[in-house]
Amino acid sequence: MNFTPLDPLDFLSKNPQGVKSDAQADLVQLLLYEIIRVKDIIKYYESIPNGAGQLGASILNELVSEAYNSLVNYDTVLMKKYYDLLLNCD
Repeated sequence: MNFTPLDPLDFLSKNPQGVKSDAQADLVQLLLYEIIRVKDIIKYYESIPNGAGQLGASILNELVSEAYNSLVNYDTVLMKKYYDLLLNCD
């Protein structure tokens, strides 16, 4: 018996343009995509010289942490809330 574990992020490698926001994409995938995107923004903030981006990085880290917890607990109301919040992070 050969078991291949399912990769929850395989949608990213199958679609190089990222996730399209349509009826086919589910909330879990959309939230995971936004978490990954915001983690890249956090890296940018952390790279700003003299610690100037630390406050922004700290706030975004907290949002990502809470979004991840909503996924772990499969709380769809919070998942939607954090998806909307992360979607607007620049």
